[in-house]
Amino acid sequence: MRRLAALLAVPLLLLAACTAQPEPERDELSPDPPPGQRWQPKPGVGWQWQLTGRLDTSVKAAVYDVDGFNTTKEQVATLKKDGRKTICYISTGAWEDFRPDADAFPKTMLGEGNGWEGERWLDIRRLAELEPLIGKRFDMCKEKGFDAVEPDNMDGYANRSGFPLTAEDQLKYNRLVARLAHDRGMSVGLKNDLDQIPQLVGDFDFAVNEQCMEYEECDRYVPFIDAGKAVFHVEYEGRLNRWCPGARAAKLSSMQKRYDLDAWRQVCQ
Repeated sequence: MRRLAALLAVPLLLLAACTAQPEPERDELSPDPPPGQRWQPKPGVGWQWQLTGRLDTSVKAAVYDVDGFNTTKEQVATLKKDGRKTICYISTGAWEDFRPDADAFPKTMLGEGNGWEGERWLDIRRLAELEPLIGKRFDMCKEKGFDAVEPDNMDGYANRSGFPLTAEDQLKYNRLVARLAHDRGMSVGLKNDLDQIPQLVGDFDFAVNEQCMEYEECDRYVPFIDAGKAVFHVEYEGRLNRWCPGARAAKLSSMQKRYDLDAWRQVCQ
């Protein structure tokens, strides 16, 4: 889940010297996996994360992370034709009233709001009911041709969800989500949930993080980097030239974004 600090967003102040540099060739960064194997993004691969606005397919990034519902099969095909890998953003831990399948989730499964308009935490203990609902969403991602899934809101147990969720409940659910993606031949990323990285690094193919430099948490992603798995990272606040050297040293795939996650970005390179 994007940090609640987004509600207090202030304009970014970037130095002119931090203008994005051209990235290495896409095919060198993100080669196709051997037949029958899932895509495994490596540390340092470049990426673009766009969840709002008209999708800009011209950004020179090896990996695109885009909204699974709003991105069309044709747009995914365009990205893949240009050599990009594609990640399907799907909320798996929170209900969203604006999604076409919102009515399929029982009202008794909906908890407290998660800080974003129209979103409420899910009771992730109800695995038998959630499995077909999330599975259907992942079927959509696969049918559209995505290479991977970014499941969001994967740390309800650490928030005021409205349910007595435990760390063990979260581990069971997150592993279910990973299995559902893998069963469909797609890679899957661990979104935030830093406390459970040691237990989950073996179940996930990459990680997605927001603001680990700002909160001094990036060292917690060492297990992913040591396993040769990419950590896709964004910062919203601060100046790129101040946090970028540390992100490079940590081998993160880093960029600066605005809170609304439109097409704009500044690459840490």
